[in-house]
Amino acid sequence: MAKLYFHYSTMNAGKSTLLLQASHNYRERGMQTYLVTARLDNRAGPGTIASRIGIGEEADVFDPHEDLYIKIENRLKAGPVDCIFFDEAQFLSEAQVWQLVRVVDDLGVPVMCYGLRVDFQGKLFPGSAALLALADEMREVRTICHCGKKATMVVRKDSDGRVVKDGAQVQIGGNESYVALCRRHWRAAIEG
Repeated sequence: MAKLYFHYSTMNAGKSTLLLQASHNYRERGMQTYLVTARLDNRAGPGTIASRIGIGEEADVFDPHEDLYIKIENRLKAGPVDCIFFDEAQFLSEAQVWQLVRVVDDLGVPVMCYGLRVDFQGKLFPGSAALLALADEMREVRTICHCGKKATMVVRKDSDGRVVKDGAQVQIGGNESYVALCRRHWRAAIEG
């Protein structure tokens, strides 16, 4: 029975690494996977899912207003797919998450989504909120704060290393822009 999965965490927890490993496991057993990532995040190049540890793979891309049910239905016409993987799932819209629900329920293909839970202000991303509400299974991917506690939050820093408290929810970046922290240290950084 197909399910919708949401693997979530903060920055630098290894979500893309886990996605690539899971896809590899399917392919190693002779199964077909379909990898998709947000067109918005092209840090590793357009249509590439890459991990900080140096592994990567080409992927299809999705746009914010694209109908993912139709996209996946068209992909299935080209050949069977045993599992669909979405990286940067926080950038999905609520409507797109409902489209993925239809893929699982009506087309019978499992969908595994990997993404951030909250932004630098501690607010849910729309795609993450919808996935938290609709996913059949959710798994937290853990990383740690500098103090050793589980990191659940992230701060954004400017080019001078100062914590940014306001701004657009989406700003593509990596270690140069974001630091994963436990809630206590996030509060200290935001309130300080």
